[in-house]
Amino acid sequence: MNIRIKFGKYGVMKFIGHLDMMRYFQKAIRRAGIDIAYSGGYSPHQIMSFAAPLGVGITSSGEYFDISVNSTRSSRASIDALNSAMAEGVTILEYKKLPDTAKTSMSLVAAADYHVSMKPEYGTFFSSQEELQRKVEEFFIGQPQILITKQAKKSQMELDLKQFIYGMEAVGLEHGAYALFLRLCTGSSNNIKPELALETFCQFCGLTYQPFQFQTHRLEVYAKSDEIPVKGEKEQQAYRDYLSRLKGSYEKQGKEFPEFLPLGALGEDIP
Repeated sequence: MNIRIKFGKYGVMKFIGHLDMMRYFQKAIRRAGIDIAYSGGYSPHQIMSFAAPLGVGITSSGEYFDISVNSTRSSRASIDALNSAMAEGVTILEYKKLPDTAKTSMSLVAAADYHVSMKPEYGTFFSSQEELQRKVEEFFIGQPQILITKQAKKSQMELDLKQFIYGMEAVGLEHGAYALFLRLCTGSSNNIKPELALETFCQFCGLTYQPFQFQTHRLEVYAKSDEIPVKGEKEQQAYRDYLSRLKGSYEKQGKEFPEFLPLGALGEDIP
């Protein structure tokens, strides 16, 4: 049985890297009594894969990883058991069953949402939310292209950053604070880090980019809504039928069908 788990990461845990988070969850899952499946061979390991590694220093309320289990309790009981085994700074948010032929979350990742804000000790990101929005419109809407030179491992390449930014705006937060919202292309083929988009934006605005002045928070990770998240001809056709009905319900309500769906929306709660 395949399970997709969603979790949040905050506080001092933001300084724990991806590989250490994998080891952390391997131990926490055992402590929580989750009946996780192991691979075969001479060196068996837990069957687990993460959707999109999170950079050090970034907090999140939308991280995902998949596991295989031999048996399971309900979603609510499993969430409670896992949270009882969590250290401060990590919270389990969802525990959902996937179809047997589901593709891994890593192979489905297409986009991610972020909030970027200035740390309080460094002042404010522009004088107001309105001014930030004006700069965003000049940068994102006012330019047909946003050409940058991206450093690869062994070479440099020029690319149009705009085609990899799906959304950008100034948004209000609690207590009068505000942040820069980014929806960026994320995945194995094309992966745009929020730091790259932020640095390019600061350069456009004539600001010196100081990465440690900003706090980045990942909100959600998405798959393309028209991506078929299962393998097998019969299963794929069943999902196409489901997708067709879902699009029809959106049309009846006069709503536009979303381009992306959260990874958690591809699973279902276990009663």
